[in-house]
Amino acid sequence: MMHFIRQLLEWLISVFTTPLIRLDENVITVFSLLLLVVALILIVLAMGLVKRFLKHRILSPLNLDASNREVIATIASYGFGAIATIVALQNLGFQLTSLGIILGGLGVGIGFGLQTITNDFVSGLIVLFERNLKVNDFIELDDHNFSGLMGTIQEVKLRSTIIRTLDNGDVVIPNNELISRRILNWSYESPVSRLRLPVGIVYGSDPMAVTETLLKAAYLEPAVLSEPMPKVFFQGFGEESLDFELWVWVEFSRRFDVQSALNFTIEYLLRQQGLELACAQHDIWVRSSEDLIKRLIERQERTSAPTATAPKPPPHPPALRDLLRSVSYFEQFSDLELRRLIEIGHHRRLLPNTVLFREGDSGDAFYIVLEGQVDIIAETTQATLASLGAGQFFGEVALLLGIPRTATAKTVEPTLVFVIHRQGFSLLLHQYPQLADAILQALEHHQQELAERQQQLRADGIDIADTDANPVLWASRRLKEIFSL
Repeated sequence: MMHFIRQLLEWLISVFTTPLIRLDENVITVFSLLLLVVALILIVLAMGLVKRFLKHRILSPLNLDASNREVIATIASYGFGAIATIVALQNLGFQLTSLGIILGGLGVGIGFGLQTITNDFVSGLIVLFERNLKVNDFIELDDHNFSGLMGTIQEVKLRSTIIRTLDNGDVVIPNNELISRRILNWSYESPVSRLRLPVGIVYGSDPMAVTETLLKAAYLEPAVLSEPMPKVFFQGFGEESLDFELWVWVEFSRRFDVQSALNFTIEYLLRQQGLELACAQHDIWVRSSEDLIKRLIERQERTSAPTATAPKPPPHPPALRDLLRSVSYFEQFSDLELRRLIEIGHHRRLLPNTVLFREGDSGDAFYIVLEGQVDIIAETTQATLASLGAGQFFGEVALLLGIPRTATAKTVEPTLVFVIHRQGFSLLLHQYPQLADAILQALEHHQQELAERQQQLRADGIDIADTDANPVLWASRRLKEIFSL
């Protein structure tokens, strides 16, 4: 057995050390080729580490923009790779002068075989140095191969570019395609773009009233820029409508959110002004009036025949908008403000015995029960203070005032709640400053609860200002401090 192993080792050594190619004094063996392959793999891995280190550790603290960091890190990593490859070749016994003979002989064949890769490589250098396409630019490709492709540039490499689409998918585009095709760069000089919203109004409407309503909708949306100013154009007389178009300018990254918000606002304001959106009308021609009358008589006879009493359908659950309006803090909100409130919140489905928060936790969210039951429990005595069902709410005071919870909330059965977190509520208050005044007016009806919260905070050893002042004034100042109003 030992003799066989010794022979096997001697055979392997002879295979790995047998010269394959002799160039002057340079001898290339299988072993040296394996070492070269391992060295190249390590160099490629090191290039990725060098690029990430430069981008995130060295260049990021210098406050360079993402595109500049990408260019510097990419070129530096490839420069490092080239130098490391030369050093590895020389240390492994590969003389570059001798290798030049082989590379010269294979140059023509390699050139034809790798011309596409070479083209992409050169195109990558052009993209990096010209800087017409940079990291974080939002682009749209005008090409039959990538028709309708829109997305943000994530990374520019020497051979390809990574684009993240609106569906959050990453597409790898060869750099040759970026150089040879037409590309619409929405972020080239300015991130601002024009948003066009066509609106059709029924004939007989006042064009001036329509114009005022559309402009009001534009000024109500905080994301719409004031410069350039919004504009309304009376496009003409359509077959079934007066055709208008609202032009607004927004940051392109928010284009689709703003479009949705403006559509909601326009529909609401038109309805408030008694202006009706036009809809397509179709005329129906019936070949035989006798046949139509016969069918109508038969249908009426079937519907008038005595039938068993159908069971009543179950009542529809109340709409979230109505539930929000039933909360005293939001009862004066308009439909538009309630829509924004619904957008910043989210639904959360919970299993039985799930703890939403415990006594002493920070008040960072407000809850409305949509389905199921939630018990409010005193932590010390484990007594149930309240059992809340569909349509009831809790946790709003701790959210508004940024104070700790005074009890524990726990589900009793499968429960669905609507949750509004502090970050989203803060955004809403800054977009609609008048909402803070409405909330402060509602707090005036909770003076006793506010006074109890003050006493609880003092009992817990928490230093609060204005302990002897009116609880409503204290709550007002607290609200403004928490949300930086």
